[in-house]
Amino acid sequence: MKSFIKTFSIALLSAGFSLFVYDQYRTFPEPEEQVLQNPTLIPANYTVNTASVAAERTDFTSAAAKTIDAVVHVKNTASSGSNLPSFYRYFYEEEDLPERIGTGSGVIVSPDGYIITNNHVIEDNNQIEITTNDNKTYEAKVIGTDPETDIAVLKINAKKKLPYVFFGNSDATRIGEWVLAVGNPFNLNSTVTAGIISAKSRDLNKRDGVNESYIQTDAAVNRGNSGGALVNTSGELIGINTAITSVSGGFVGYSFAVPSNVARKVFEDLIEYGDVQRGLLGVMGQALDAQFAERFEVEETEGFYITDLEEGLGADLAGLKPGDIIKSVDGIVINKFADLSGYLSSKRPGEKVSVVYKRDGEENKVDVRLEKINRAVFFFMEIRELTPEQEEEYNTEEGLYISNMNNRRLYQSGIDNGYIILEVNGQKVSKLSDVKGYGMGDLESILFLNPAGEKEKVILQY
Repeated sequence: MKSFIKTFSIALLSAGFSLFVYDQYRTFPEPEEQVLQNPTLIPANYTVNTASVAAERTDFTSAAAKTIDAVVHVKNTASSGSNLPSFYRYFYEEEDLPERIGTGSGVIVSPDGYIITNNHVIEDNNQIEITTNDNKTYEAKVIGTDPETDIAVLKINAKKKLPYVFFGNSDATRIGEWVLAVGNPFNLNSTVTAGIISAKSRDLNKRDGVNESYIQTDAAVNRGNSGGALVNTSGELIGINTAITSVSGGFVGYSFAVPSNVARKVFEDLIEYGDVQRGLLGVMGQALDAQFAERFEVEETEGFYITDLEEGLGADLAGLKPGDIIKSVDGIVINKFADLSGYLSSKRPGEKVSVVYKRDGEENKVDVRLEKINRAVFFFMEIRELTPEQEEEYNTEEGLYISNMNNRRLYQSGIDNGYIILEVNGQKVSKLSDVKGYGMGDLESILFLNPAGEKEKVILQY
């Protein structure tokens, strides 16, 4: 025991001595001087949305409920087939019956029974039958039609207030906005489909001489949807579904609607005046792109380049000149011709519009009064009513003056600018309204008067 204690004591003293020596003789390196630099900040290329609500409402039940009872089924018993331009795929049902039965859709826009639909749905009609969403049927009266915008107005007497859709502002719509198409495709009543606005101011054929400015959507639209409603998520009418482009004849992702501002203006004109009052700015020209900008030697690639003005009309009187570039009208940006023609289609003669234009690189603003349109497009010809000077020059009080010939077939036959149209299908013409409503297949013959005073008759066969 004594030996263990002795050994343990020696070990403990040795350890203590070792610690004492280490503590006395150990060395530490001098600390290096460190220079603190500003940290490098790497910006994040994303942000986090912590909001608990969606960017836009996607619950369509309220909009559908406001619309579905105001969209009707239109049945047209027609005397002959409709003659439609080849670039359209208008959609109405046709059945193999002794008389053609065409069906489409319509939208009730007033509680007393006024209905907007497409002209091609009801043209050549013998009788028009309206079926509402509660399965009641009414005979409809045609109040008026406008083939140029493909809008028609009908009226039914229901002896009660009917559900109807409020007009929205189609100019305020935005690309990417949710929309609903409501109609009767394939006789499936009260069908609702959803999509977004894919494009605005869409012209399906820039060479046909018809001013088009459609709202394009990807909401599914098929045969029978013609004349139906295109509404926003608030249930407001922003368009009348009118056309699709398709190889198969069925929906492939593109549908087109007449903007509600245009449809409403046509609706009001037909009721108040019996025809459509169109305002004329009085400019001629070309929508700019890179190619035309180079041709006209300008830097702008967007806008409407004025090449000429009609003397004595609003643009001329307001001081606009050839070479000016129209950039906006009443705040509506003009990037292509359909932007300009589409907006002016919602205006009337006598109204003033605020035009922003560029001249020599400087931006200017002027108010322009719109005048009544004195020309129309007929069979790819721009025609005008005769002036007193032309009546004296051609020694005729009847006829329509050809101011711009765009019909290749007639041009190859020798018919050109400066000719007078005296008769269509044997009927004398002297007013623009005299040639309104003719389809391509309706034309049989046209009698012309050439500048030399000679009459020439062209027989048209299809």
